[in-house]
Amino acid sequence: MLVDTGSGDRAIERSAQACHRGRSATPCAECAARPVSVCSALAVPELRELEALSQHLTLDKGQALFRQDEPGDAVYNVIEGSLRLTRLLPDGRRHIMGFALPGDFLGLALAERHAVSAEALGPVLTCRFGREDFAALLEAKPHLLRSLHARTGAELMLAQDQMLLLGRRTAEEKVVAFLLGLRNRYARTGRSSVTVELPMGRQDMADHLGLTIETVSRMLTRLDRAHLILIVPGGVRLLDVERLERLAAS
Repeated sequence: MLVDTGSGDRAIERSAQACHRGRSATPCAECAARPVSVCSALAVPELRELEALSQHLTLDKGQALFRQDEPGDAVYNVIEGSLRLTRLLPDGRRHIMGFALPGDFLGLALAERHAVSAEALGPVLTCRFGREDFAALLEAKPHLLRSLHARTGAELMLAQDQMLLLGRRTAEEKVVAFLLGLRNRYARTGRSSVTVELPMGRQDMADHLGLTIETVSRMLTRLDRAHLILIVPGGVRLLDVERLERLAAS
């Protein structure tokens, strides 16, 4: 169950502040998430238009950026931190659809209501853009719209990969594919490392992969004992990427 932070007076709304306040002339140009974000399509002079529409929102661990079925009145760019994207099923079960990392845009579908809830796994910083303002910017910047379409296509491929992940693979293959996929996502943000940070808990991994927490723990222990990974505080170290990739592809 997600932590309830309230609706009309959520803490993230109280902490919202204008992005341009007290900052340099082109802060978006210096944003670490820009190279992997939709806004990378904009030239530096165009970024000032984006900045004029944006607000910074900060979250603490457990706070919701938005909740399932709330009006989709904004889009968000994740600058720092990570969030889990959760959907409550009609029978009350929770399914984790995925995890948002720096560079990810949330709410790009511009749907009337959010299909998922987005909850911070730790301290999070995002940029918020009003839906109507962002839609007007897309109309005025066709190259930004093309970037959005490319990102949407990539997200569709990830959704298809998730269907495969939950379908025919064994529990061990699911865990390995998840770790490799997370490693690749980190690499795209410039965080290339043999150690894969796991901001989500094992229960979150289990809910995402359609497994039990006991199975996830058992698979990680098995991989550790096989010297394929090394479990370290806050994540895992990938000791034999080639063998892991062969296992995930089997």
